[in-house]
Amino acid sequence: MNLNWNLIFKLSLFGLAMALGTVYFIPSKLEPLCWLAIFIICAYLIAKNCSSKYFLHGFLVSLVNCVWITAAHILLFNTYISNHAQEAEMMKKMPMPDAPKLMMLMTGPIVGVMSGLILGLFAFIASKIVKKQAA
Repeated sequence: MNLNWNLIFKLSLFGLAMALGTVYFIPSKLEPLCWLAIFIICAYLIAKNCSSKYFLHGFLVSLVNCVWITAAHILLFNTYISNHAQEAEMMKKMPMPDAPKLMMLMTGPIVGVMSGLILGLFAFIASKIVKKQAA
């Protein structure tokens, strides 16, 4: 497989930044706008720096992102939940309300796959628009 793992890892650092940012200071209402900007930047960089498998690169970036985010939200659960009252209420209504960390562990990969489909699509579309760097 001709994948740029270095680029995938580096782009996933946006996910690490968002993981910590959402724990400490990024409110839920601002998070989708941050992700949109990150997805556009990642799609552009994938299209600019890869020669094929654009969708797969985007998909894999989001899977690595979900590892960062899920881990940070579980490890820093008390801080995260104290800054996200709406999410705390939502968790009480979901299956396993007494095991919110387990619920995060189970839903994190699902969100990662869904966002991977979106970022993969963004990267594929960007590959049709962005001019490649000279080899």
